Amino acid sequence: MSMTPSDVKATLSFSDGSPNMDLPIYKGSIGPDVIDIRKLYAQTGKFTYDPGFLSTASCNSTITYIDGDVGELLYRGYPIEQLATNCDFLETCYLLLNGELPNAGQKEEFVESVTNHTMVNEQMQFFLRGFRRDAHPMAVMTGLVGALSAFYHDSTDINNPEHRKIAAIRLIAKMPTLVAMAYKYTIGQPYVYPKNDLSYTENFMRMMFATPCEDYKPNEVLVRAMDRIFILHADHEQNASTSTVRLCGSSGTNPFAAIAAGVACLWGPAHGGANEAALNMLEEIQKNGGVEKIGDFIAQVKDKNSGVKLMGFGHRVYKNYDPRAKLMRETCHEVLNELGLQNDPMFKLAMALEKIALEDEYFVSRKLYPNVDFYSGIVQRAIGIPVPLFTAIFALARTVGWIAQLNEMIGDPEYKIGRPRQLFVGAEKRDVKPMAQR
Repeated sequence: MSMTPSDVKATLSFSDGSPNMDLPIYKGSIGPDVIDIRKLYAQTGKFTYDPGFLSTASCNSTITYIDGDVGELLYRGYPIEQLATNCDFLETCYLLLNGELPNAGQKEEFVESVTNHTMVNEQMQFFLRGFRRDAHPMAVMTGLVGALSAFYHDSTDINNPEHRKIAAIRLIAKMPTLVAMAYKYTIGQPYVYPKNDLSYTENFMRMMFATPCEDYKPNEVLVRAMDRIFILHADHEQNASTSTVRLCGSSGTNPFAAIAAGVACLWGPAHGGANEAALNMLEEIQKNGGVEKIGDFIAQVKDKNSGVKLMGFGHRVYKNYDPRAKLMRETCHEVLNELGLQNDPMFKLAMALEKIALEDEYFVSRKLYPNVDFYSGIVQRAIGIPVPLFTAIFALARTVGWIAQLNEMIGDPEYKIGRPRQLFVGAEKRDVKPMAQR
């Protein structure tokens, strides 16, 4: 698939009599057209100014498409609803990496190669020991993922497609092991090694919750819920962490370093840390009187001067209901029923907050619907995953998206090292005065 130039051109005109400039317009297969400004500086000596890239397409891509106005998310053309109901996470990984869903033979081969790469070098355990036990799991994860490049020199050449393929499998396979190790380290329990006869998600949950004295019996409802969390977070177009991975990879660095940069970016509370922030908010309301006092909390949210923020609601891209939230909401209720937690005070509070957000005119008019982070936080807490680990699990799920995007960029003949421009508003050229005159 390639970009098709439109018959329509955009003309840029200047009121100071400078010559007009014609800008080509490209049509995507779906979504907004783009105005090509690559020759703008050469022809006019001007840059465009777009902080936060609100109107700028940084690349062309065939991987993920989002329509925020109608609340649609497509991986390689497939609606997220269909993938989350009919496919498992590794099928979704195969799709994102290769562009098509696997047939039975391809799936078997892919699952086998991921399963055979789940162990990490024993040295990783000694590396972990350098961290304090109370370190945030994301601090540990940025270190561990970056360290992988020190162990796997044989797959760090990003210009070699074979290396990229091996690095992709390694990263997808080892992420659950690393997240579980980071968790076990912080709670002082022995590491649990992966088991090849379990599915990807069962294996992750066993490494998280088994101990040498008691094995973990996977519960199908919980495994499916976790698998769905992975699918829903696998890719999300050119978000902050994905753009970081692309920018980092554009320098030609190795895939492990580029993914470590993505992990670091994801840590921010406005990005991957949002599910952690949502749960912390619920705990705060719970401390201050719970469901009875929810009205006071809502009043504070509506008061601009209170500084109280509603976390886990609304989304930068989705101006409609987030399709991932819809799926996660079902999963949330399934998990709470399975675990008999419908009456848990924290979950009662979450459901009361959800009800208000879906009915209160203030939230409805501002399209502040509960988002995927709100529900996935509740589900993970129910499964027994501690709040600080949520973002690490998000990183585990997003790894495949990062790799698919990185590989796409490297294979793009138009790819160049990323180099944003700036609007400089500082001091003009001046001379340094001797000390006595300053």
